[in-house]
Amino acid sequence: MEALTTEDPATIGPFRLLGRLGTGGMGRVYLARSAGGRTVAVKVVHPELAAQDEFRRRFAREVAALEKVGGTGTTPVLGADTEAEAPWVAIGYVAGPSLKSVVGAEYGPLPPATVRALTAGVARALERVHAAGLIHRDLKPANVLLAVDGPRIIDFGIARAVDTVTDGGLTSTGAVVGSPGFMSPEQVRGERLTPASDVFCLGSVLAYAATGRAPFGTADSGVHAMMFRIAHDEPDLAGLPPELDGLVRPCLAKDPADRPTAGELAAAADEASDAPTAHDGAPHGTWLPAEVLAGLGRHAARLLDADGDPTPTDHPAALDPRADTPADPGPDRRPRRPRRRTLLAGACAALALALGGTALAVAYWPEGDAPGGIGTGGGKEVPAAFAGAWEGAVRGAADHPQETLRIEIGPGDTTASYSNLTADRLCLGRSALTDSGSDGRSITLTGSDVTLSLPAERCTPAPRHTLTLRSAQVLEWRSGTASATLRKVESGPEVVPDRFVGTWERKAEEEVPDTPPDLYDERLVITQGPIGAPVLRLVQSNPELDEETGERTGRTLTCASTGVLAGSGDLVLVGPLQLDADASDRECRQNSLNAAPSSPGVLRVERVDGEERLLSAPFGEDTSYAVFARKY
Repeated sequence: MEALTTEDPATIGPFRLLGRLGTGGMGRVYLARSAGGRTVAVKVVHPELAAQDEFRRRFAREVAALEKVGGTGTTPVLGADTEAEAPWVAIGYVAGPSLKSVVGAEYGPLPPATVRALTAGVARALERVHAAGLIHRDLKPANVLLAVDGPRIIDFGIARAVDTVTDGGLTSTGAVVGSPGFMSPEQVRGERLTPASDVFCLGSVLAYAATGRAPFGTADSGVHAMMFRIAHDEPDLAGLPPELDGLVRPCLAKDPADRPTAGELAAAADEASDAPTAHDGAPHGTWLPAEVLAGLGRHAARLLDADGDPTPTDHPAALDPRADTPADPGPDRRPRRPRRRTLLAGACAALALALGGTALAVAYWPEGDAPGGIGTGGGKEVPAAFAGAWEGAVRGAADHPQETLRIEIGPGDTTASYSNLTADRLCLGRSALTDSGSDGRSITLTGSDVTLSLPAERCTPAPRHTLTLRSAQVLEWRSGTASATLRKVESGPEVVPDRFVGTWERKAEEEVPDTPPDLYDERLVITQGPIGAPVLRLVQSNPELDEETGERTGRTLTCASTGVLAGSGDLVLVGPLQLDADASDRECRQNSLNAAPSSPGVLRVERVDGEERLLSAPFGEDTSYAVFARKY
């Protein structure tokens, strides 16, 4: 916890602030006390979100829904003012560590009995969340707290309010609500989410609790490679105790229909447990290892020391202290507009649950890089004639571009998303509408955010875009001295043409007579998905070359890379490939004789000698294509 500064108010509503807990994608979180002495976490919404009327409406509805959910295992709402100039919500505070800190830093994998109790408690909490019409969308170890009387989940529901305003569950900037490593396949693919998505995420959380590892690896090998594994590969459950397999594995089924419901999972955990949970989700007896219980006692003692003295202390365990946005100026001190105050009384109990500081984690940004500067676009809506996706070449020919641009605008949006691809980088971002011509034929977009840069830190925001309609299917784009003709293309969560989807192979002996059969063997897997999603996996098997002599060592290396969809029309465009270190031999590194060849940035499907073939070429000036045959 950090000390309050002169920028912070002394009170918010009836709550006296004690210190700053952290800053998240939605707002700043404070530790506070009620007049009756209850410890609470108060979250104040960022000004740029508070300025959006639609956000306020959704925020109010979600707070009301959260009130219905509050109880053992979930979050009691103790107060809220959704009409304030800086809307806020107060949630009971839990003096307990997160599952992430216990497993990752303090204790290690939990014993099977504890994992079974964890399963039952979290599943029953999710059952209540789903019954209230909410989907958590960001269940991860940092959002599960371990209290004496059972686990608690935090950071659910309110993320939906943010999500609705910032382009829905998925945008063509590649934004999906969730956290890398603990997403569901539906989130990776940008599909409509159901409660089954939370069950998949819980399966990943339980695997982490039991083994100390995420079942689909980490973002160290590339966030998009990890998400490709979530959508298409089987989980790595090595080290999972056999008695937990029947609980964890069914949750991780790729098809949502094959997963148990939260209620069914809780019942299965109870049936397998020697000490089943109560109906409210609280486990009977001691459910945590003694070392973890001792840590809970120490943390509770530190919390009591904070009474009335907001001096810096260690970060409370109820909040992941890693801020995912820059510090904001705190609650606005200007006179508030008229509002209706709602105080939702909570039952007197032991310390309850905190609203953590990372309520909206954006999947295609690594944690710590969520954007926050685009603003509201002045409240203007983009004219309906501009709605849709537009794509074209900025440099080079249409059939083999050297630079491309894609702009996508939803009906009634105040922002546009863009994808800009060159031979060595992919930039995804958003721009806000700042001016609309009087004739409705041109618009100006400024205030850009870069939401994805591949490689990292290679992209800068576009300062200004001007779009001019030439026809219902064609518009002209200008930014500085650059210009392009963009044509209307398909948009939505599934934009890869069906003819591209599948597995394609390329073998040396099939292309060049008398070539050694082990010269190369490449497999290209293309899946369905939206712009910004990892839809391509290239697996290459090549002979290892000695770094000094360049001669073959007699060993075959396997290198796997993942590509992000950057454009889709007659051509499929893929951003720079990112090596999947978890699925590759360690020699497959950059600046090595054994490094994987350049990215297949431009893909087309044609018939060659009567057979369907996938043609792949590096993005840029090189027009030589590699030819792949369909395997299935």
